[in-house]
Amino acid sequence: MASAVLTVSVLPMLLTPAIAAAGDHPPGTVAVIQAAAGSYLAGVTRNGDRTVTAEVYSASMGRTIPIEVILPADTSAPRPTLYLLNGAGGGEDTATWQDRTDVLSFFQDKNVNVVTPLEGAFSYYTDWEKDDPVLGRNKWQTFLTKELPPIVDAEFGTDGVNSIAAISMTATSVLNLAIAAPGLYRSVGAYSGCAETSTPEGQAFIELVVEGRGGGDVTNMWGPLDGPGWVANDPVVNAEKLRGTQLYVSSGSGLPGPHETLDAPGVNGSPATLANQVIVGGIIESAVNMCTHNLANRLAELKIPATFDFRPVGTHSWGYWQDDLHNSWPMLASSMGMQP
Repeated sequence: MASAVLTVSVLPMLLTPAIAAAGDHPPGTVAVIQAAAGSYLAGVTRNGDRTVTAEVYSASMGRTIPIEVILPADTSAPRPTLYLLNGAGGGEDTATWQDRTDVLSFFQDKNVNVVTPLEGAFSYYTDWEKDDPVLGRNKWQTFLTKELPPIVDAEFGTDGVNSIAAISMTATSVLNLAIAAPGLYRSVGAYSGCAETSTPEGQAFIELVVEGRGGGDVTNMWGPLDGPGWVANDPVVNAEKLRGTQLYVSSGSGLPGPHETLDAPGVNGSPATLANQVIVGGIIESAVNMCTHNLANRLAELKIPATFDFRPVGTHSWGYWQDDLHNSWPMLASSMGMQP
């Protein structure tokens, strides 16, 4: 059955001068670029013709963050940047875009920088109010909106135009990042994320990720569950601040679909893994679907245009997120002034 794509339509970025692109550095060469608030590029390692790993020191978190970058097909001119975030594992596990999807081949002919941090597990990529005994210091909103973009723009010779996309945990994050930094992103792709953080359902989802999987304390993130921090970070409550940003939001129903097979990404022929995807992934996606409908209703009330892809089937799993990236790419590309 075809998915239902609904278009709801009633109808400061700090840049530093561009230097040689990372693709021009010999493998292992270290380049140092000073950024705002003491953050800087500590090093660049070229992994292949089109892939590099940049080491970026975050002053706000006091540590160096590895950044995976897919370079544009043609680096002869400045190109836009797509920030593509991994899910709950933050790229610290094997559940990543590069390991579970076709991103390398998909972007093979595309003139865009694709930037993915490889840390931030269970952090919601937000600025935590307190350091956590298990998850440490997390100031990801500061890093992603203030510290990282000037470094990316300078090192990779970008044109200063950005979009951002993410899955699951970070699909909530990208909406909040767009709200926190108006104008930084031309468009947002949010795949299978719960856009609510101040409702019991939304908070239960966050507790499952941060505490159940990460061992952290959610009150260190945004304070008491009934406090103002959770409301301040609720994309549905703050949806008005998404006006002017192009949005593509997707979710499945939770029912098994075409990617519930033994050869699906991440299943690797394991019946137990497939059963977990069908049962646990189905339950999670069903809850996400409710949050996504609530966001769609709120944006419609505010007359803010957005594209929602409500799939009649689909679990919380990589096969659907690969489809989401492909399906949302024409919008993301167009927003950045590119041909899809």
